[in-house]
Amino acid sequence: MSGTAERPRVSVFKSSKHTYAQAIDDKKHLTLASVSDESVKVGKTSEAREGAGNKEKHAFALGQVLGAKLKELGVSTVVFDRGGFQYHGRVQAVADGLRQVGITV
Repeated sequence: MSGTAERPRVSVFKSSKHTYAQAIDDKKHLTLASVSDESVKVGKTSEAREGAGNKEKHAFALGQVLGAKLKELGVSTVVFDRGGFQYHGRVQAVADGLRQVGITV
């Protein structure tokens, strides 16, 4: 799996607390855009962090922000690299966030 400038690879990584995603042009070895859920301003209070499902909400918002950055760069289609993680939960939420803003995954 590799990405190009026209169709970059979106790589997702998740730790026990946070989710990260970046769009990579493998031909030029260049990161086009990157986002982490720490940089996305969605319910940063401790009350909003508590409860089930909030990590998925942050991952969805992360996908939307990354999608907006890719739209600014003129990218409409990406290759989705789940990084060995199963396609559910936060990984799926990132892909859904990308689709929400019009990026074809």
